[in-house]
Amino acid sequence: MVLAAGGLQVWRLLRQVNLAGFVSQGDRASLQLPTGFEATVFASGLVGPRFIAFSPDGVLHVAERGAGRIVRLPDENQDGRADSLSVFADELSSPHSLVFHQGRWFVGVPSGVVALHDQDGDGVADERQVVIDDYPTGGHNTRTVIFLPDGRMLVSVGSSCNACQEDDRRRAGIVSYDGPDGSGQQIYASGLRNAVGLTLQPSTDLLWASNNGRDFLGDDLPPDTIHQVQQGADYGWPTCHAGQIVDPELATPDSCQGVPAADVELQAHSAPLGLTFYDGDTFPDEFAGDLFVALHGSWNRSTPVGYQVIRIPFEGGLPAGDPVDFASGWLAADGSVSGRPVGLAVGPDGALYVSDDLAGFIYRIVYTGGGS
Repeated sequence: MVLAAGGLQVWRLLRQVNLAGFVSQGDRASLQLPTGFEATVFASGLVGPRFIAFSPDGVLHVAERGAGRIVRLPDENQDGRADSLSVFADELSSPHSLVFHQGRWFVGVPSGVVALHDQDGDGVADERQVVIDDYPTGGHNTRTVIFLPDGRMLVSVGSSCNACQEDDRRRAGIVSYDGPDGSGQQIYASGLRNAVGLTLQPSTDLLWASNNGRDFLGDDLPPDTIHQVQQGADYGWPTCHAGQIVDPELATPDSCQGVPAADVELQAHSAPLGLTFYDGDTFPDEFAGDLFVALHGSWNRSTPVGYQVIRIPFEGGLPAGDPVDFASGWLAADGSVSGRPVGLAVGPDGALYVSDDLAGFIYRIVYTGGGS
């Protein structure tokens, strides 16, 4: 959502209250990490930062949803902290995702996709094109854009509701287009209630997605899920969840027949958003090719869960173990919350960058040695 001025003031006030005592020792962040890792604050003062991505020249770009803009965070002296914040493009409607393709940034907004081009190379977009502008905007309104190796553009479009039969076939799925001009619209995959995170596996170019399961079936059902998405597959929502749980309100007994199982199941209501495979070269060897997932955290569970970054071990291109905690500390023992991780990106320096849309931070997690 784009906040009015008063809303921005409330957001900033909440951030100040929640972060009291959270960051100490200069820029070092008080997150719990495996031995040998350290988190620092790469940038602060952002308003609702969502997905993040590096440009070909190594500058981190952020979809700052609360401020309706895309910002650049260069680190020219390579000291692990952004030197400045500059606006690449503003007056955007709730930008959530961004991806660089063929010289332009493609940004997911509730109604579709906007392309931004910096023609003169001054760090400011001087050309914008509305590629898609006909998505319905009610309900889940984040739009995640990604390009396949063959040039097709994919956009995830979340459901309009918790559990219902959609009128628009594009909802609760992933839509494909022939290319960056938005032509040739087709349904790539369906039955994904809210596939907020999309990423390509570097070793295989296969598409992986995070999916947020439905609410109001209790604290522990249905699980949130991670999928290796197959073109043409129907993943079951709203009648079947995680390939095995028949919806008690909308399903028939055979609703899960033929529905693909999830590749990874996560705690219900943990809200997986951004995900990325580690393809850097500075983490220990055991992390190579593993999948990192940002859990935004629960809003409707009796005991809060999520609010962390997890690691899913991979071997031979497939999940090879249960998810393990990687970065935590945003959820305190008393249930209070100081931040909500959203976007993930591996930097040219091999660090893992994490956006936090509650605190307004970008974190930089590095391996400094001493075991894992």
